[in-house]
Amino acid sequence: MRPIVRHLFTLCLALAPAACFAQQPIMLHNATLVDGTGAPAREHVDITLRNGLIEIVAPAAQGNASGVNVVDCTGKTIIPGLISAHSHVGILLNNAEPSATAYSSENVTAALNQYERYGVTTILSLGLNRDLVYTLRAQQRAGTLGGATLFTAGRGIGVPNAAPGLAVAADQIYRPATPAEARQNVGDFAAHHADIVKVWVDPLHGKAPGMDPAIYAAVIDEAHKDHLHVAAHVYTLADARQLVQNGVDVLAHSVRDQPVDSSFTESMLQHHTWYIPTLVVDEAFFVYATNPEIMQTNFFRQAAGPQLLGKLQAPDYIVKTLAAPQTAQSQKDAAIARQNLKTLYDAGVQIAFGTDSGAVVGRIPGFSEHRELEDLVQTGLSPLQALTVATGQTGQLLHSLDPTLNLGMIVPGYSADLIVLSADPLTDIKNTRRIAAVYHRGRAIANPAPQN
Repeated sequence: MRPIVRHLFTLCLALAPAACFAQQPIMLHNATLVDGTGAPAREHVDITLRNGLIEIVAPAAQGNASGVNVVDCTGKTIIPGLISAHSHVGILLNNAEPSATAYSSENVTAALNQYERYGVTTILSLGLNRDLVYTLRAQQRAGTLGGATLFTAGRGIGVPNAAPGLAVAADQIYRPATPAEARQNVGDFAAHHADIVKVWVDPLHGKAPGMDPAIYAAVIDEAHKDHLHVAAHVYTLADARQLVQNGVDVLAHSVRDQPVDSSFTESMLQHHTWYIPTLVVDEAFFVYATNPEIMQTNFFRQAAGPQLLGKLQAPDYIVKTLAAPQTAQSQKDAAIARQNLKTLYDAGVQIAFGTDSGAVVGRIPGFSEHRELEDLVQTGLSPLQALTVATGQTGQLLHSLDPTLNLGMIVPGYSADLIVLSADPLTDIKNTRRIAAVYHRGRAIANPAPQN
């Protein structure tokens, strides 16, 4: 992995100063460490957390440590907190109902807390945010709001009367009709110091017009002038190819209409474009019908909540889902997405982690990130590779958005975001769900997700 410049004091200020300067140092003693760099696991390691950062990573000490709170992690594996660079908040009520009234402080905070409980310590809310998001982000930086660390694309830019086809309020998205309007919208993002700009170009399986290339070209050009990166919601290879040529920084979904070819892969490499496969996006439309045992664990049930569980366990849910035309299309899309991810990963394209959780029913904050890890492994990545994508590599993407941020690795100087697991995720990736503790900015959160 390429070197990352460290600005430790700036990082501490950026990530909740009130939390950073009042903590008793903590030593997580005698753990097995998967550090997010891609290196093999190390046994018998001590990790010292101080002022919200990783201070020391060293072989396990013998005898008593002085001046620190020692937490015995013998038999435990520690991984970095997961980072989702494509999630959403404030779109669904109770994970179960899309609503144009869902974007409130209460609902967004509940989602951030759920992500954190499930070990997703950082999210990028990739569009469909009210401007309230900037206030909530500021409260987090001031140390007065908890939950997963929040980064945002603000409202995002969609297509008039087309994508994204979600039930959101008018003030959750811009829909410019001309390149000039799009440039004005980008100016609003710059004025609010958005972390990234998001565009939707998808023609919704031919049901609506896609975004005019002149508009997304204007967005990319204007955003780069303002030193902002651009992420694009894509579906077709043709759209993805043109976006990469135009200089988009992130493809925020898989190409799913056909297999990618060598010229596209070479273009991705040449332009250093990031790719977020979001494999759970399509399977969420059918997986609870085809694989209902997923819903039996408390780990799933607490994340889903009673309203969503009621929908998924309705007597006619499985029959209706399997008969729906969307199911066959989603199964096809999911298969192509996996094929394309493996092709691009093997070619060395920069892969980041995200799930589109929180956007539609079935993409569940916290749970879907662990499911995405499982999908990455089923696609052909090793558990170590999947974890590295979800931590250190995605941390590099966020670092490219803001070079003062060091996230996703357990090395000195990085944010102290860690998950303590009671089982080894490198032998079974599902063991990321065996969460014994979550530390976020150096503090143990009070109520981590259930292990069973």
